[in-house]
Amino acid sequence: MEQTLVLLKPDCYLRKLMGEVLSRFERKGLTVRAMKLIRFTSELADQHYAEHIEKPFYPGLKEFIMSAPAVAMVLEGEEAVAVVRSMIGATNGIKANPGTIRGDYGLSGRENLVHASDSLESAKREIALYFTEKDFC
Repeated sequence: MEQTLVLLKPDCYLRKLMGEVLSRFERKGLTVRAMKLIRFTSELADQHYAEHIEKPFYPGLKEFIMSAPAVAMVLEGEEAVAVVRSMIGATNGIKANPGTIRGDYGLSGRENLVHASDSLESAKREIALYFTEKDFC
């Protein structure tokens, strides 16, 4: 079984879509192994988005991710990374296919409700930013 990190971003929290998004993952058969409500600090944002720090869009992304609470969770299941990425859809909610989380609820590229690890290597790195072994059920 694979594990992947999923973040329900501030827009998901503020729009009260967390339960809807979580229920989609659960109905698909994925298991929540760890979950917590978090508030991004400047340091955590820089660690999580390390590959984007030098990009021109990063200051806006950092401001957005720190703007309200978010939920960090580890989902587990068969090919969890690929399954979750398929379920969330394209980064830009306007261009994402209907039926995906971003396609059904996303309003833009930056405020796109959900982050999901893009590979097993990224999942391991990202999970370690938010959780320790004692956090898992």
